[in-house]
Order: sequence, then C-alpha cells, then structure tokens
Amino acid sequence: MTEIESVDTEDDYIHVRFNDPDRYETIRTPDWAENAAQSVSENAEVRTGKQKGGDEWEVQSVLIEKSVGEEKATAQAHRIVDKIES
Repeated sequence: MTEIESVDTEDDYIHVRFNDPDRYETIRTPDWAENAAQSVSENAEVRTGKQKGGDEWEVQSVLIEKSVGEEKATAQAHRIVDKIES
C-alpha cells in the first residue's frame, strides 16, 4: 500500500499527499485518472507528477471533497491509488 505523506484540508478539498510536489518537474491532473477517482468519490481529482530527470509519472496527491471528512478521504484516496496502480 502506498504511504500517505500528509493530509491537509484547504478550501473545498482534503489533499491526501502521497509524494512531495518538489520531487517533480511537472504536475498534472490527467483526464485518464478522472474515471478511477470519481468511481470512488464524487468530484475527486488525482494529481500526477513527472519526476525531475525521468519519464515516469506517479500519483502525487488525491483531492477529495472536504465534506467527506479526513478519515474517509484517506481511505478513499488509498482506493483510488489502488485502482490506478492495478
């Protein structure tokens, strides 16, 4: 299971961070991840990052609506990452 680095509530979302954004040269919210994210949590978003000097993309963070609550958001973020990585 991918380890969570931090969980922060900002604006309308709970940001479940799996990797430090500073390790990436580019961060995107790809359309292809939207189906996996929203099949677990409505309006969820996945941000992926491309490592500096590399070609690989990985999940940087998952954004879950704030109304879900941090505990449930953490569980949903893990389910989303599992769907993407399988």
